[in-house]
Amino acid sequence: MYAFINTVVRILKKVIPEPVVALFRPLYHRALALLMAASYGFPARKLTIIGVTGTKGKSTAAEMLFAILRAAGHKTALLSTIRFAIEETSEPNTYKMSLPGRGFAQQFMKKALDADCTHLVIEVTSESVLQQRHWFLSLDGLIVTNIQKEHLERHGGFEGYVAAKRQIVEALARSPKKRRILVTNEDIEESRAFLATPGVTEAVSFSARELAELASGDASVRFDYAGTHFSLPLPGTFNAMNALAAVKMAAAFGVKTATSAKALATLAPVKGRVERIEAGQDFIAVVDYAHTTDSLRALYYDAFPNHRKICVLGNTGGGRDTWKRPEMARIAEAECELVILTNEDPYDEDPRAIVEVMAAAMEKKPQIIMDRREAIRAALRAARAGDAVLVSGKGTDPYIMGAHGQKIPWSDSAVVREELDRLHFLRSEARRESLEHSD
Repeated sequence: MYAFINTVVRILKKVIPEPVVALFRPLYHRALALLMAASYGFPARKLTIIGVTGTKGKSTAAEMLFAILRAAGHKTALLSTIRFAIEETSEPNTYKMSLPGRGFAQQFMKKALDADCTHLVIEVTSESVLQQRHWFLSLDGLIVTNIQKEHLERHGGFEGYVAAKRQIVEALARSPKKRRILVTNEDIEESRAFLATPGVTEAVSFSARELAELASGDASVRFDYAGTHFSLPLPGTFNAMNALAAVKMAAAFGVKTATSAKALATLAPVKGRVERIEAGQDFIAVVDYAHTTDSLRALYYDAFPNHRKICVLGNTGGGRDTWKRPEMARIAEAECELVILTNEDPYDEDPRAIVEVMAAAMEKKPQIIMDRREAIRAALRAARAGDAVLVSGKGTDPYIMGAHGQKIPWSDSAVVREELDRLHFLRSEARRESLEHSD
């Protein structure tokens, strides 16, 4: 059904004028949500569905909860920005959407049911609310990691963005499930306000003050909670907060804290989220999705505070969130020894113009290398032993989005690995030639 609807919609878009499409778009999304849920037999009603939303940390928190539920013996599926997984089976999400539309979630839930899954963890975004993709998810639980400034143009300002997040919470409150559990960040005013949402049967808060003996290193974070010691193979106190949210949601479904701690201690690296690329180099190379001011600060100040930093960044999403361009540039200038500005996802904007706005906000002139591979290559070649090369903005995004819908296949992690291998080869050759000349 999903493939059929996808084909029909593509054909209709070509023959129906855009003004007509815009007029009927809200009705179309609602009708499609109902049709697709019904066509797959409302699969969400037969699964325990836990949503994860928020500005930052959604994918990581979802991965953590997925690992915990599996460790507790539940057959679990995962639908996230990074990947689609049913137990051990996994494939990357190449849609460049956290929650693909046209009934994709309903199709995936049916597939999870057919594989005898009992639980499903799903990312739900503010963008998906605009297309009613959060309808008929029949949530049993929802994590709100945090609320920060993002997608302001898309939602008509910060209040509109918060309202979209509130609609996801209200979808939980309207769910037909008997238990409707909300776990939300108490440290942020906007997400704390969700605790009073009518219809939520269990409202659970989490806060940084609950993290005792908190310590973060280059490759791990440790803390104590509820009499249990946690050690995660991920850096940054922000990951401790993601873990706390996942642990509290799991506890609401009967998972023991010790089980959660054991699952998180062996958590696999989360692709594109403070992902370290190792190729035998004597410096740190990291790929991260950081594409907001808050996430960039967390990457620079929190995860790698004690290293000389070489930072590669652009500004994700031409035509949106223009306010953050100078702010992100100033954050990079304040913390990075060398800043290299480059292309990310300009869409229909002039990529050079985006970068020039960022450069104009900096007192010290940055390097500008518009070819993203060349920018990464330059950063890696500039690194010295003990440095941290931080490539931010795209994470696992599979394309660089250009004008007129152009999609250029891309992988930051693959390019970093390729350029590290190339650098290793060049340095090996240089050492060999030096030895030959000295004989």
